[in-house]
Amino acid sequence: MRAITVSVLLLTSLPLAFAAAAPNHQADVVETSKGPLKITPLFHGSVMLEFDGKVIHVDPWSQADYTGIPKADLIVITHTHADHMDAALLKTLRKESTILVGPPAVTDTLNGTVGDTDAISNGEKKSFLGIEIEGVPMYNLKLGSGPGKPFHHKGIGNGYILAFGDTRVYFSGDTECVPEMKALTNISVAFVAMNPPRIMPPPEAAACVAAFRPKIVYPYHYRGQNTQEFADALKSTPGVEVRLRKLEGEP
Repeated sequence: MRAITVSVLLLTSLPLAFAAAAPNHQADVVETSKGPLKITPLFHGSVMLEFDGKVIHVDPWSQADYTGIPKADLIVITHTHADHMDAALLKTLRKESTILVGPPAVTDTLNGTVGDTDAISNGEKKSFLGIEIEGVPMYNLKLGSGPGKPFHHKGIGNGYILAFGDTRVYFSGDTECVPEMKALTNISVAFVAMNPPRIMPPPEAAACVAAFRPKIVYPYHYRGQNTQEFADALKSTPGVEVRLRKLEGEP
């Protein structure tokens, strides 16, 4: 795997024993302008971030082993599909002070059943716990159950950019290579989904990543896809480091 040199971002791969809260998962640490950001991919589309004493969960799903995983200070949900919005797990991960953020479709669907939620729409920015969150459109261009019936409609779900100081972390959510994704700039770390037939395959995901060139990219939500194919397709793209992770339960 190629190493890259970056001026403001340092990523260090840590042994499994470091992640005391998630002993079965590999964690990485990114040095941001406001302190270290610990990143732990968990399962499928589920990722845990730890920053400034706070725990952030993205799309937590109970098919992962959450034994020993700390409760959330902030939960971010991309859309209402069951592998991203797991209401039962949300109840167990929440504390009284936990903030839950999602697109309006998520807040409407949950309807207070797991506590209060804060809505963010495509293109909107809000700050929580000192972290700026921006909603990025995620949708299908051509994949669907029939003409005019995409699996993911534009405006219903969000990808997200979370800003930790000068470090911008992008989560694609379930999307194809849409124009809004290709137009992203200054992304430090990206999590990009690749899971046909509902979202793009690895070659399309690689082409999209080559367009916006994050410093580091993790394939996630890949369900049996060949992530090495994704990595190989990006070998000739300068300034992009691919980090492959064996996510729990994924082939």
